[in-house]
Parts: sequence; C-alpha cells; structure tokens
Amino acid sequence: MEPGNDTQISEFLLLGISQALELQPLIFGLFLSMYLITVLGNLLIILAVSSDSHLHTPMYFFLSNLSLVDICFTSTTVPKMLVNIQTQTKVITYEGCITQMYFYMLFAVLDSIILTVMAYDRFVAICHPLHYMVIMNPQLCGLLVLLSWIMSVLNSLLECLMVLGLHFCSDLEIPHFFCELNQVLQLACSDTFLNNIVMYSSAGLLGGGPLAGILYSYSKILFSIRGISSSQGKYKAFSTCASHLSVVSLFYGTSLGVYLSSTATQNAHSSATASVMYTVVTPMLNPFIYSLRNNDLRRALERFLDR
Repeated sequence: MEPGNDTQISEFLLLGISQALELQPLIFGLFLSMYLITVLGNLLIILAVSSDSHLHTPMYFFLSNLSLVDICFTSTTVPKMLVNIQTQTKVITYEGCITQMYFYMLFAVLDSIILTVMAYDRFVAICHPLHYMVIMNPQLCGLLVLLSWIMSVLNSLLECLMVLGLHFCSDLEIPHFFCELNQVLQLACSDTFLNNIVMYSSAGLLGGGPLAGILYSYSKILFSIRGISSSQGKYKAFSTCASHLSVVSLFYGTSLGVYLSSTATQNAHSSATASVMYTVVTPMLNPFIYSLRNNDLRRALERFLDR
C-alpha cells in the first residue's frame, strides 16, 4: 500500500462486532446490560469488603483491587462502543485510540499480575498457615499492588510511545470494537518489526510469566493439600482456592481462546467477537463466582445490602 497522508492522522474507524444494522439495537442492549452488571457487581464487592472489618484481610484486599481493575478494564472499551452505536458513528480520534490502547493494556496486564499475587496469597495461607499474617503483612500487600501498577503502567507507556512513532496509511479501518494494539499495527505503513518484538515479548513476560507463577503456586498448594490427613481438612483448604481457580481459568481460558481463534481463522471479526469473552464477560462473572463460592463474602454482601 502506498503511503499517503501519513503524517496527519486525525481519526480511525472502529468497525465493531457486526456491520448488520438490524443487529445494532440488540448489541447495544446486550453490552449495556453486561456493562451495568459488571460495574454494579464489582462495586458491591469493593463496598462490602471495605465496610466489613471481618474482611480486612490480604485475600479480600487483593479481591477488592481486582474488582476495581475489572471495572476500569471494561470501562476502557464498552462505553465508547455504546456511544458509537447510539450515535451511528464509527469514528475514534487518533488521540482517543492511543489513550484507549494505553488503558486497555494497562488494566489487562494489571488483571493478570493481581491474579498472580492472589495465587501467592493462597500459597502462603495453605503452605505456611502459621506465618501467614507475618508474611502477608499490610506493607507487603501494599507493595505488591504498587509494583503491579508500576509494571503495568511502564509496559503500556512503552507500547504506546512506540506506536506514536509510526506512520499510517490512508486505510484506517479497525475491524474491532476497540483499538487493539495488533490491529492498529497492521494499519501502519512504516516498519513495525520492533513493535512486534516488543508486543510479543511483553505478552510472553507479562502474560506467560504470571501464568507460570500461578501454576507454580498451585503445584505447591496441591502438594501441601495431599499431606493433610483428613478429607474435611483437604476440602476446607481447597475451597479457599476454588473461586480464584475459577477466575484464573476463565481469564486465561478466554484469552487463549481469542489467540487461537485469531491464529486459526485469520478473521478479524471472529477475533473481535471472541474478545468479548475476556474484555466483558469475564469481569462480569467474577463477582458472581466469588459471592456464590465464598460464604464470608456472601454474608458481608447481605449485611451491606440490609443496611
């Protein structure tokens, strides 16, 4: 493609999930409902944890941070898509696209790292129960969350600064419902070799690294649970991990599904549809998973709602 008008890019076009006009009201209603459920569910968890002194523990501290990140993660993509459907426009400004990419990558990476921190918390609780409160002290918990934010911010900043150095061609249509880094790079006229190296390296380090940490933590947890003599003790130990395991499986399962579907089909619209699972559905289901499987949190929610 010949470079043209590649220095004054003012806007991109987001093609969305479907171009069919008759489906737009259905898509709008579906995504608005999921977004409201996501925000309300995760907000209730934050309020329940902060209002109940019994839940002022490391596990629920990390859970409330995860809920905050999930609200922000969904809010980077869905509101803009709803506005575009309602106003019947597909336009997003160049600055808006870069900003959306920045926050999307920030909260996606932060989600992954916090899930890893939560796995470490469960590892300490089950494998070193007598030293749990000493190891997982408030200073360490705060430091782990702060480091998670710093790594996520620096990664997103690096990726977006590299995109700012690219020149773009005249075809600026993104076959997605948000500005996804890989789709934006495919529109560039200039060489994106270095961008792709950084993108895939970051995905390996900040996606694969946390997953390896989670798997290592749970291998130690399973080994420790096997050493418990009573079946009741084994059940009690495993039940404290069940919610987190479900969320991890959902997050990484859908992320892997998106990657495999985009690799197998090479169809951008199929990838956009699959992306809905981990950008919208997973954050929406997390509050239900934790509240249904966790009696302490469920009781805290009931007490909060009864006020």
